[in-house]
Amino acid sequence: MSIKIIKKGLSDRIIDAGRFGFQHLGIQPSGPMDFLSAQLANTILDNDLNHPVFELHFPASVFEFEEDMYICICGANFVPVMNEKSVALNIPIKVSPKDQLSFLQPIEGRSCYLAFKGNLDESKKWLNSFSSFQTTLNKGDHFIIHKVPEIAISINPFKQNTIQQIQKNLFNEHEIRFIPGPAWNDLDPVSIQKIMQSSFTIHAKSNRMGFLFNGPAIHLSAPTEYLSSAVTMGTLQLLPSGQIIVLMADHQTIGGYANLGQIILVDLPRLAQLNNQCPFKLSITNVQTAHQLYRSIQSWFMH
Repeated sequence: MSIKIIKKGLSDRIIDAGRFGFQHLGIQPSGPMDFLSAQLANTILDNDLNHPVFELHFPASVFEFEEDMYICICGANFVPVMNEKSVALNIPIKVSPKDQLSFLQPIEGRSCYLAFKGNLDESKKWLNSFSSFQTTLNKGDHFIIHKVPEIAISINPFKQNTIQQIQKNLFNEHEIRFIPGPAWNDLDPVSIQKIMQSSFTIHAKSNRMGFLFNGPAIHLSAPTEYLSSAVTMGTLQLLPSGQIIVLMADHQTIGGYANLGQIILVDLPRLAQLNNQCPFKLSITNVQTAHQLYRSIQSWFMH
């Protein structure tokens, strides 16, 4: 069985959990922007959490399915329609040959995930991962899906609870929490006050490499040069322009800008789903709290 792209989207791609163990060679993980929604879609279909999925951005690709299979759509609401009829998010959907899936408009969020029941052709892997940094979906792309024994998929109480917990975590107005980094104390006191009290939005030029913040200009107490050091998704950097940028899924592996801190893993999916016009605030937390919150999220997927 297979999935065919019949219309190209803005910047859609196949991803899994990411490509790990190669950052020392300058190769970034390139996993999902919102790992919670990707894992949720796989959980609903009884897939492995790291099973590959399509990550979509609006305007999204149009898909055609060439055989019967189950799919699931999670994350951002782009108003999905199957053969011009509305379909729901966060449920298993049975598709038939020649069914076409498209998306009408962005209602909430900015990254949508399409999971499928079946195994993607292993030839699509590079360095043990299906995730791609540069390759996006194009019209005519054809993905061979190896069928697995077909069992009816349903939403049980465990899955329903997981759906509710993740939706509650993703779409709310809570502050984005971070752990101060090595350059935090190099900021002038006024800039620290600005960061803690101001609202920010996401700049329109943001992408999978980084989200640029719109907000007040931030400054160091004195000009300082930093040695390049390892960075990861969620690292907050101060640019020479006085703007803050947070590195996202396709981040570089080292950076020399002032490292102001690290957004905790639990809050990265919520940041990834913020539309450009949605204001948000930052707040400080600590490593212990970050670990505790992540353990609680892991429990949502244990069954």
